[in-house]
Amino acid sequence: MKNIFLSLMVFVVMSLLNAQFTDWSLVFTDGKSGGIAMAPIAVLLSGLMVSAIGFLTVLIFNKTYNTILKNAFLFEIIYLFTLIISGANPFAYFTGGEEILFLDFLLYLNSFFVLLMMFLIDRLYSKINLAKSKNNIDQ
Repeated sequence: MKNIFLSLMVFVVMSLLNAQFTDWSLVFTDGKSGGIAMAPIAVLLSGLMVSAIGFLTVLIFNKTYNTILKNAFLFEIIYLFTLIISGANPFAYFTGGEEILFLDFLLYLNSFFVLLMMFLIDRLYSKINLAKSKNNIDQ
């Protein structure tokens, strides 16, 4: 049961972080015209959809996804797949130069930054659990 709640927490945190970083990325675009200002809401909805798919995957394959990092990679793979399906090409900005293409590039960049953050959180979480288990053995 702890594994399922941990998975749900990882999925929700990654969804919220992707949406927040997208909101912060709007500062780097020229303007908020053409519906670009609604991008964080779209990313949040997409992230929640990815979270639901990932959570169902964890429920089906409960024993496989037992760490934060495995859940983060599952979220990342599904999220990148949804970005590809939606038509967001990270390399189109370097040929076109429009601000919407720059936002597509930032979506991918933010996603990898969130994955890096989850990797660091996983390392910290595993060190805390290791220290707790050593203290329990010593007592």
